[in-house]
Amino acid sequence: MRKILLGAAAALLASTGMSMANDSVMSGTKNPNGWVIQTGDYANTRHSTLSQINRDNVGDLQVAWSFSTGVLRGHEGSPLVVGDTMYVHTPFPNIVYALDLNNYGAIKWKYEPKQDPDVIPVMCCDTVNRGLAFANGMVFLHQADTTVVALDAKSGQVRWSVVNGDPSKGETNTATVLPVKDKVIVGISGGEFGVQSHVTAYNIETGERVWRAYSMGPDDQILMDPKKTTHLGKPVGKDSGLNTWEGDQWKIGGGATWGWYSYDPDADLFYYGTGNPSTWNPAQRPGDNRWSMTIMARDPDDGMAKWVYQMTPHDEWDYDGINEMILTDQEIDGKMRKLLTHFDRNGFGYTLDRITGELLVAEKYDPAVNWATHVEMDKSSDQYGRPQVVSKYSTEQNGEDVNTTGVCPAALGTKDQQPAAYSPRTELFYVPTNHVCMDYEPFRVSYTAGQPYVGATLSMYPAPNSHGGMGNFIAWDGKKGEIVWSIPEQFSVWSGALSTDGDVVFYGTLEGFLKAVDAKTGEELYKFKTPSGIIGNVMTYAHDGKQYVAVLSGVGGWAGIGLAAGLTNPNDGLGAVGGYAALSNYTALGGQLTVFKLPD
Repeated sequence: MRKILLGAAAALLASTGMSMANDSVMSGTKNPNGWVIQTGDYANTRHSTLSQINRDNVGDLQVAWSFSTGVLRGHEGSPLVVGDTMYVHTPFPNIVYALDLNNYGAIKWKYEPKQDPDVIPVMCCDTVNRGLAFANGMVFLHQADTTVVALDAKSGQVRWSVVNGDPSKGETNTATVLPVKDKVIVGISGGEFGVQSHVTAYNIETGERVWRAYSMGPDDQILMDPKKTTHLGKPVGKDSGLNTWEGDQWKIGGGATWGWYSYDPDADLFYYGTGNPSTWNPAQRPGDNRWSMTIMARDPDDGMAKWVYQMTPHDEWDYDGINEMILTDQEIDGKMRKLLTHFDRNGFGYTLDRITGELLVAEKYDPAVNWATHVEMDKSSDQYGRPQVVSKYSTEQNGEDVNTTGVCPAALGTKDQQPAAYSPRTELFYVPTNHVCMDYEPFRVSYTAGQPYVGATLSMYPAPNSHGGMGNFIAWDGKKGEIVWSIPEQFSVWSGALSTDGDVVFYGTLEGFLKAVDAKTGEELYKFKTPSGIIGNVMTYAHDGKQYVAVLSGVGGWAGIGLAAGLTNPNDGLGAVGGYAALSNYTALGGQLTVFKLPD
């Protein structure tokens, strides 16, 4: 009897801790004065209900204060705000600052991890980090060397740390984490090094590993039930992560998980995307290469997949599927639906039912996209859900050592990881995009652990017969799959967007401008030139009754890798150096937080 009572007590304590952990993030995301996770809320909407700054007065914005991070190279992600404290992160070496909002950002504490610099050359596309998360009185950091650290939010002391991967094999990290219930969920980078990628859950209080789900492999590794896990409404079947690979290629299959994660508390499912299969030479990996390039819906308690949808079977262009999944409730055909909208690198904007995985919309969100004509939507067709590839732009059909030219979009996609925003006031998505095409020449490559496993040479350039620039910022109707308005930009828009109840949408440019536009019309209302190119994500918070807008500037990332790493060969940076060579005429390296407010 005593054992039964003790077991019941332990179960009650565990469930209570789980609820508290969930409540910590839930309450934090519902408080518009703060910003506790990178995406603003679990649904990844990046929308704030603050409206003190609005379309009528945003033109009066001025700099309130600024802060130098002391680090160069690409600054992705955004600060967090919890109460009177702002938490700021940097690229490698991933310094964390706690700043006092009552004293113009005075430093409360600083955490500076000691990482082996040998991890730097193993990082694919700059030494970026997409930021911190807050839950249960802790700030969570996933370092470049894959160490996951829980810091006491008040003191900066390490509560626990755990190593999530092995950089000597090519496993690194650039992403944030997702605190959900009693766990912290983290991904891994390394698709360009032939790793078998995974998503892992750690206990939020102790750092103990709870489960791990690989992107490809046998069912017990990918955590799929052959009969219950579905793909487009049908069971995936036994060993779906093996039988679409040749031999043991799945063991070095890629499918990296370095993007954004969202969570639906009602459905108790979290969502994310997997990246490209390894290598970039499609001839070396026949088959659909499941489950790379896939949207995943999983149970956070045990990691089991409820449904999956592979967007780009047998990827031939490096169209990683890791971009954010934005969760909304909207009316379609007179019926309220629980939706998931995803802007994929491959140039298609997808809307699915997030409970069942039913595909509802798949349309191009840049007219330049040409590698496929459309995604087949006829459920009776054996091609249902598959993109219809144009032979002229098929790198596999054209063959190894053949340069396939004029492919749109380029490998960095119509949109890379830079997150879109959604406004429930307009029911529109605001999407930073790349208007870039490429030439792509695959070649045979051998695998060596810890060495690049790419197998393709690329060059990039603006989409031809267009406005001459390399980017657009668009408003998108996710129910119809249509562009509502579009703003051309000289370079790719590599920052994350922010929408607000003031009917203002903010984004940054690679030249370094913070811009504010009208959410309904796209009219430019304000811009300010920060010290370096912006690849960070705009956020907002309120303190002492005043609304602020903040953004990190510091050029870098894939688009800015030439500047960030001092590269000059046009084909370096996986083809980006030549495409963005002109960027050096407009900005230089930096690392600064700039905070804006309305005049007193």
